[in-house]
Amino acid sequence: MRLNKFLSFCGIASRRKAENLILSGKVSINGKIVKDLSYKVDPKKDKVFVEGKLITPPPKVYYLFYKPKGILTSLYDPHHKETIKPFLDKLPFRVFPVGRLDKHSEGLILLTNDGELANLLLHPRYEVKRVYKVWVSPKLEEEKIERLIKSGVIIENKLIKPLSFDLLRANEDKWIYQITVKEGIKREVRKIINYLGGKVYRLVRVKFGPLSLGNLKPGEIRPLSKKELRKLFSFVSQLKNSKILDKTSSAELT
Repeated sequence: MRLNKFLSFCGIASRRKAENLILSGKVSINGKIVKDLSYKVDPKKDKVFVEGKLITPPPKVYYLFYKPKGILTSLYDPHHKETIKPFLDKLPFRVFPVGRLDKHSEGLILLTNDGELANLLLHPRYEVKRVYKVWVSPKLEEEKIERLIKSGVIIENKLIKPLSFDLLRANEDKWIYQITVKEGIKREVRKIINYLGGKVYRLVRVKFGPLSLGNLKPGEIRPLSKKELRKLFSFVSQLKNSKILDKTSSAELT
């Protein structure tokens, strides 16, 4: 991990301010001042000091967050729009969202500082399932849904085929569907509904991989329970093993 990124990860300063600390000679590693911005830190071996104070990496943390409708899944927006940053600032450790929901969507987002886990969950090759509840009008044609499930539709030059598409119930003049997808393409569910001739009035992500929204309310954040952590780590372990198996298979073919 690059030194400025390490300092930012530890909550010392932003990456840009961390660079200033490094260049001004206020950072030492294993007893020697380091001004090289490209220096890579090994958190397990290197002892990093800023102005004589030992810097230790924070523990890896994992939170469930209900992103409310109307805010951006971003830590900064140049146009001063509302972002999720004020919610994250309340936490004791610096975290980032795993994936995104568009401004008008709401629901489950995993927050963490575990970069390796985040990369595995978001990598397209693993096709981690996302489950959404979506309020639609008018009612969608069953034949079109069946054709979509069977044949899929091309979105952003990629074939999209929902894993499931179920009508849950009617609510006044809206129909509520539950849709499971695996591609993670931007605004994927909205584009699917548009393709089917419907309009989305509300969209809530209720599941991501092994995690569920449960009783979380808009704007709420809570740590994962021990049971949820076990499920998450077991799930990620399976992803890692599948990656290893893929590499082994590829090696056997060469």
